[in-house]
Amino acid sequence: MSVFSASDFDHHEKVTFFYDKETGLKAIIAIHNTIRGPALGGCRMWPYVDDQHAITDVLRLSRAMTYKAAMANLPFGGGKAVIIGDSHKDKTRELFRAFGKFVEQLNGRYITAEDVGTSVQDMVFINETTPYVVGLPGGSGDPSPFTALGVFESIKAAVYYRLKKDSLNGIRVAVQGLGHVGYDLCKLLADAGVELTVTDIDLELMDHAAKELGAKTVAPEDIYRANVDVFAPCALGSVINDLTIPQFKCKIIAGSANNQLESSAHGEILAKMKILYAPDYVVNAGGLIDVSYEGPSYNAQKVIAHEEKIKDTLLEVFHMAEKRHMSTSDAADLIAEERLRSAEKQII
Repeated sequence: MSVFSASDFDHHEKVTFFYDKETGLKAIIAIHNTIRGPALGGCRMWPYVDDQHAITDVLRLSRAMTYKAAMANLPFGGGKAVIIGDSHKDKTRELFRAFGKFVEQLNGRYITAEDVGTSVQDMVFINETTPYVVGLPGGSGDPSPFTALGVFESIKAAVYYRLKKDSLNGIRVAVQGLGHVGYDLCKLLADAGVELTVTDIDLELMDHAAKELGAKTVAPEDIYRANVDVFAPCALGSVINDLTIPQFKCKIIAGSANNQLESSAHGEILAKMKILYAPDYVVNAGGLIDVSYEGPSYNAQKVIAHEEKIKDTLLEVFHMAEKRHMSTSDAADLIAEERLRSAEKQII
């Protein structure tokens, strides 16, 4: 399939395919939009079943980064990279050095960072061959705790808006995915008095959450039908779809996973079901906000102050959706697109 005819191709400025024979690196970098500034987005490493799945993922993720940066009022555009490979078996220093060389070829139009399947150490290897990388030791570091904090604050805002409660104490939350972000989120929720239900494909992580946080554990396929107030998807995307929506008993969906809706129609279905959906690229902006402050003057308190604005943006989305009788996902898109148009007018 041609990239131009792909359903998720959305006027991307540049999509580049890279291959390095010596390391076996197969990577795709997608730059969606640079109207607000250079494209900033993480590098994901995943064993895609075929090239088309990798293309679809990088196109969807890069577009979401454009909207995420706009909604977080950051001077960056949207981009993303994917490396086709198993992060548990295929990682080498030379592979990431090769990837860094490819990033360098883009001359600063794309800045990379950590994502699913990559780590701070991987960013160090990339930095050996390009300066266009953030989330490094001594800089902003691992962005996961800040992503989790943004999700936590978003859940509080959604609970206030939908359930009219100022506290999370006693609120029931189901968390799907116990990776860096998901587990950090669970710790914040547990400290706030939330009744946790969790799942993950890693049984050890579930056992750890049960013992440390007092969480109830369920099988991955059972998390959608959990009898909770909030469902927090913190794994991979497209988990809100025709198969899962009929199972939902929650009143709110707010999590860190990217591209949670399999299609825009699913956002409309949630609205009709009176399930308040907190758009993912608003909720999970904390990590992007964190790495955007990378530099010698990095200050975590400034990052936290910026993150506090996520709640205001989310409430703006909720109010617009209610006023215009539309889905929250469509409302978020409208606000982001207006901010992009404003930036474009300033350039012209």
